[in-house]
This record gives sequence, structure tokens and C-alpha cells, in this order.
Amino acid sequence: MPNKITSFSLSRNSFGQLCLVDQVGQMHEQVVPVRAFPISHPHEAIAIVDRDGHELVWLDKLEQVNPENQKLIQEELASREFMPVLTKINQVSTFATPSTWQVETNRGPTEFILRGEENIRRVNKAMYLISDTHGVQYLIQDIQVLDKHTRRLLDRFL
Repeated sequence: MPNKITSFSLSRNSFGQLCLVDQVGQMHEQVVPVRAFPISHPHEAIAIVDRDGHELVWLDKLEQVNPENQKLIQEELASREFMPVLTKINQVSTFATPSTWQVETNRGPTEFILRGEENIRRVNKAMYLISDTHGVQYLIQDIQVLDKHTRRLLDRFL
């Protein structure tokens, strides 16, 4: 049965793996934080699971734990999750798919191939996910804050 109690401590072992000591003092090595809703609620609904995938701790909100544990959880999530935020579309090779997109992201400029319009998914009113042919997902956090040129190019595929 998973703990809703936040009395646990996290640390790293000599191999850099995340370890959890639970409220009864039992050490669990190679634990992994997992977000239930990584896009829509990234700081809520986080489970810490053991190496077999069994839930050890459930956090309704990341803020439930002390700053040291928050830092370790965020570091671990960042090392496992890769989702660049698309900030600008510079150019698309064609308006038919597949097409090559040259874009700017929060991690720098890149180029990817969009296989089809179905690879652009709406998450909510303003948020979109674009999957390239390699399975990398690019997040558009708010379509309304993108520049006019980018919104026009994107509209051709929506």
C-alpha cells in the first residue's frame, strides 16, 4: 500500500541512483519518480516507485516535501524526461506531409520531420504536442504567445 505520508528521505548512492528511506527506516534503492500528468500538471500527482514499479510514495503536490527532496525529485525527472518547448517555426519544407520543420526550441534550433497532421495533438485550449518521426515530442505551451508567422504555419497543419 503506497504512503500518502511525506515522511521519507531521498539521497543518492555511490552510483548516483536515487534511494528512498521510508518512514519505518527501510532503504529502497533505485527508486524513480513518475509524473501522472507530466504535461498538464507537472508538479502534481507524482509517485515514487521502486525498481519493480511498485508505488512507495504518492505526492499530491511536489510542495508537500522538503526542499532537498524536491530538488532530488526534480533532478531525477529532468534527467529522464526530454520534451523541448517549441517557441518558433522558422520554415516548413512543404504543407503536405511528411514535411521537414526548422524550429526554435528552449534547447536551441533543430529540424525534424512531421509524418502527418495526426502527429499534432491538442492537449487543451492553448497547448499542443508535436511528435516527430523519431518519437521526440515538442511541446507548445501556449499557441497564443507564438509569433504570427509561426501561428500561420501551424494553422496550415491543424
